[in-house]
Amino acid sequence: QVQFVESGGGLVQPGGSLRLSCAASETISESIFRFYTMGWYRQAPGKQRELVTTITGGGITNYVNSVKGRFTISRDNAKNTVYLQMNSLKPEDTAIYYCNRNSGATLLSRPLGSWGRGTQVTVSS
Repeated sequence: QVQFVESGGGLVQPGGSLRLSCAASETISESIFRFYTMGWYRQAPGKQRELVTTITGGGITNYVNSVKGRFTISRDNAKNTVYLQMNSLKPEDTAIYYCNRNSGATLLSRPLGSWGRGTQVTVSS
């Protein structure tokens, strides 16, 4: 089962930006990866992990209301990589961010793979 490795997190001030990356731990053929719907999740301290955004193989996206207009998910199928551009960051965005293959494109869909280590995003002045 392919795992995904997240990177790009860090400490940023409110209003700042970060770009997260999610890469497959082993090579997947582009013809297969492009069929994967992928999702970015986050887990804040003391809270359950939540699905933040999804992207289908064809590039259709969905976002939870709290990040609409601030976060942008994208993908490069040739590189087996999914990105999350986060702008206008707020302290409430502080969480560990994970990516996973998803069962569908809606925000009710579920993760299909095992979890990686995630990448910590801290928004603080």
